[in-house]
Amino acid sequence: MLLAILRALFVLIVAGVAMNYVEQEGSALALPVLIVALGAAAMVIGLDVFIPQKSLLAISGLFFGLVVGLLIAFGAGLIIDLLVDAYQPTLAGGPLVSTTKVLIGIVTCYLAVSFILQTKDDVRFVIPYVEFAKQRKGQHPIILDTSVIIDGRIVDIMNSWIVDAPVIVPRFVLHELQAVADSSDKLKRNRGRRGLDILNKLQSNEKLDIQFYDSRMTREEASEPVDQRLVTLARKIDGRVVTNDYNLNKVAKLRGVDVININDLANALKPVFLPGEAMQVKIIKPGEEAGQGVGYLEDGTMVVVEAARDRIGQTVPIMVTSVLQTSAGRMVFGRPEGAPGDGGGRRRAGQNL
Repeated sequence: MLLAILRALFVLIVAGVAMNYVEQEGSALALPVLIVALGAAAMVIGLDVFIPQKSLLAISGLFFGLVVGLLIAFGAGLIIDLLVDAYQPTLAGGPLVSTTKVLIGIVTCYLAVSFILQTKDDVRFVIPYVEFAKQRKGQHPIILDTSVIIDGRIVDIMNSWIVDAPVIVPRFVLHELQAVADSSDKLKRNRGRRGLDILNKLQSNEKLDIQFYDSRMTREEASEPVDQRLVTLARKIDGRVVTNDYNLNKVAKLRGVDVININDLANALKPVFLPGEAMQVKIIKPGEEAGQGVGYLEDGTMVVVEAARDRIGQTVPIMVTSVLQTSAGRMVFGRPEGAPGDGGGRRRAGQNL
């Protein structure tokens, strides 16, 4: 509404200026001048409408660049006048000197604006002052990617974690979730709908500051995959990416972006078992080696039990003999209480993992 009023007022003012000019020059030019003025106003409004995404950073950079360029040109003009007065006074005020000053002004304005726009990540221009450093007050924003939203564990983590930073869901991640939810593949469709349900749960948590971030990117950045855009956004706003995607984790670290990996967090929170500890595990299936039985703890940790192949379906008290940590997860090796130790089976199972 306010924009419509502003545009109507702009057209009226332009028409008023045109009519004022007609009154001074003669009524014979009234219609052509009015048509030209209204056409120019329509072009300006059209340009405003067809460029919906405007960057305050670009406008402030352009303004500051012009100011710097004009100041440099003014200083260079004074130097040129001094040199001409000292060595060639006959050229003072001539067309050569004037043209040289104009060219210097154009060159300095162009270079200043170009320099500022190309170094906007290092120099931030905020009207009415200039901030010559990347500074952020408060905590780093937390950026969620598509995989961690669909995973669902982020809800429990956020509910149990005191988050004093904004939780950002980029708009392109939301669009990707919607596209997956509308997929013709039933499995993908269920995953997408689960992700949207997870977002609703996060929004219902009053302790969280959930923000749907509409990032402004160049045409080249917008054509990149979602993972690359996440890393680019994290670098721009100095945020941390929360993910369980192995490749995104590696790419983000290579580009200097902090990453919170849900899988690493889950592995770190698993209980630690030491050799000699007693525990109980239900044998689910036979192992790869002769006599071995395999069971799982509640957190999914795999337990390989020697001499337990014939006890499938039973809950067996065992003693931990060793723990093997690999990139695939953690494995616990043990034997039934009272059974003789057999380190060979553990070593062979570790080699086959």
